Amino acid sequence: MGKVYVRSIRQGRETVVAVCDEEILGKTLEGGRVPFTVHEGFYKGVLGEVDEALDAIKQATICNLVGKTIVEAAIDSKMVNKRAVIYFGEVPHAQIVKL
Repeated sequence: MGKVYVRSIRQGRETVVAVCDEEILGKTLEGGRVPFTVHEGFYKGVLGEVDEALDAIKQATICNLVGKTIVEAAIDSKMVNKRAVIYFGEVPHAQIVKL
């Protein structure tokens, strides 16, 4: 399984976790209604293993996930429903908001 970038951001009582697959950082994804850029300023955090990212997601209140590796892992871990995934071309994107 590939590596992913994980960035955690605390804002008040919220913890935002942004995760993207290593190979798509900095790329602009086409194929959706609008292009989606995987900005380094938002997604570039610590490069690590998927299991570490899943642990960070468990602690988050809001998550943005981009890429086949992390989105499929989140689906397999029952954190994301596959029907809630949107695609930019072949690249999946999912959001998690814990209320």
